[in-house]
Amino acid sequence: MVCSIQDKVAIPKGWILLDSQSTVDVFSNPRLLHNIHDVKRILVLYCNAGKAIIKKKGDLKGYDTVWFHPGGIANTLSISNVQKKCKVMYNSTLNEGFLVCKGDCITWVYRPSKKVLFFSNVKDDAGHVFVNTVVKNKSK
Repeated sequence: MVCSIQDKVAIPKGWILLDSQSTVDVFSNPRLLHNIHDVKRILVLYCNAGKAIIKKKGDLKGYDTVWFHPGGIANTLSISNVQKKCKVMYNSTLNEGFLVCKGDCITWVYRPSKKVLFFSNVKDDAGHVFVNTVVKNKSK
């Protein structure tokens, strides 16, 4: 989980981070989620800045349900959770970073930022959260 002690948050709201140390998926940007709702079981989230009580979840298009914490500083997917649903590959050459592939020809690309956070930069439009890739058809 990414926590900041700075006065100004340096993580853009349109970034989705892929985090190898997180154990839960937590988003702070409501524009990336649909169907935000209260849940009966709460999440007590601990990080360097203390703890947060999270009582809401929302749906991330093309992925699954994630926790929603509007007071958070980032939109974070746990690589541990992602690899249960998708194929995760890492390419350390040419700063390509992580490729997350779903079975329906959708690939999410997470490249390292200058501060070495692996992120996918999306617009505040959940309809364009993930990148579609097309494999060229070879004619015989």
